[in-house]
Amino acid sequence: MHISEREMAIPAPRSDHLLAEVEREVRKRLSPGEVPVRFAVAASDRGRWSCEVGVIEGDGAHDLGAVQSIFEVRQRPAEDTRSFNVVLLVPTGIGSEIGGHAGDAMPVAALAASVVDTLVTHPNVVNASDIMELPPNALYVEGSVIARMMTGAVALRRVRANRVLVVIDRHDLQKYVDAAVNSVSAARVSFGLDVTDVVEVEPRVRLRSRFTGSGRAVGEVTELDALLDVLDDRRGAYDAVALSTQVEVPINFHLDYYKARGAMVNPWGGAEAIFTHAVSSMYDVPTAHSPMLESKEVEDLDAGVVDPRMAAEAISTAFFVCVLKGLQRSPQLVPVAGRPAEDELAAEHVSALVIPDGAIGVPTLAALEQGIPVIAVRENRNILHNDLHRLPWRRGQLLVVDNYWEAVGVLAALRTGIDPSVVRRPIADTRVVIARAREAVAARAS
Repeated sequence: MHISEREMAIPAPRSDHLLAEVEREVRKRLSPGEVPVRFAVAASDRGRWSCEVGVIEGDGAHDLGAVQSIFEVRQRPAEDTRSFNVVLLVPTGIGSEIGGHAGDAMPVAALAASVVDTLVTHPNVVNASDIMELPPNALYVEGSVIARMMTGAVALRRVRANRVLVVIDRHDLQKYVDAAVNSVSAARVSFGLDVTDVVEVEPRVRLRSRFTGSGRAVGEVTELDALLDVLDDRRGAYDAVALSTQVEVPINFHLDYYKARGAMVNPWGGAEAIFTHAVSSMYDVPTAHSPMLESKEVEDLDAGVVDPRMAAEAISTAFFVCVLKGLQRSPQLVPVAGRPAEDELAAEHVSALVIPDGAIGVPTLAALEQGIPVIAVRENRNILHNDLHRLPWRRGQLLVVDNYWEAVGVLAALRTGIDPSVVRRPIADTRVVIARAREAVAARAS
């Protein structure tokens, strides 16, 4: 089995059902048996979208037939207004100023959580190696699960705790295996993690990072058989999967990334994202990944005092505790066939989506089709080249703000039922439109 990223140009969708149109165009460009699990628009204009699609290529040994389409929308009947729930998304691998490094959007998550009932967010926002502070009303959800929840395919069911299966690479240097195992032990005794097994896989899974033509960090994953056999054999004995494997990058990337102080896209995150998207889609369980150090040479590199956004990575060896902490109470995935149960959070319960300006992927397009307000934050600059105003939004559905302070203010206004525009100045005049009966209009015309 092989997981990789494809670059393709498709015609800009013209209908109101954008995801169905996108799916038709993407599938035209894939071979039979290839299953898309991740989708992003790197650049767009009025005629064309430059897309990058994460794809699983099956090998016949493991069944891909149950993997749901990431593009299929179950239209929500209406928003359930009994609670105010928000999705906070910072896509991995796009070089976001805030949230593109090592848990540096965690304060944004805490601030947003303070004005909502439930905040749904993903590892890229809050993972910071050995640090992870999730607000008590927040749910830690893998990125592909957010996409599937927004399209209406799955709901989230809160849990008291998960049984976590830990799968790690077999490594030439035992000290890095020991660091991962010690992280698991620390999680067990410090916050009571229930670990079913720690399994070393051999041969190891191969993750390779690369950059696309747009500059996005993506990846390729091969040699998955040993891992998938473990997940198949233990199916039903675990509720979540924590992965720690090496991500192959040129050795100079390690220092280049720190020295660039934010000017270089994090090269590891894209490979991690496509890996967890695939595993989560195949097994319908919460999944998260941390990179394992490749060599003593990498460990000995001295980056000095680094950009604060990257500091959590500079002080860690295993980078694993954040994943274990997040997965401890990550919600379970429940397929949606009809009306969600009372204890489930589904598309109809989502009151708003917060994204970096320019981010177009499945969650953004699903929000557009589901009538969910989208708040786009300009200050969270990134490498994508998309004008969100070109999409066919309903009146007032797209709210572009300068920063996350303002985004939280807009969330508070939406929760209260106040039109956000009326608390700003200047305020537009009240518009008066004269409507005449059709009979009167016809009489005047004759």
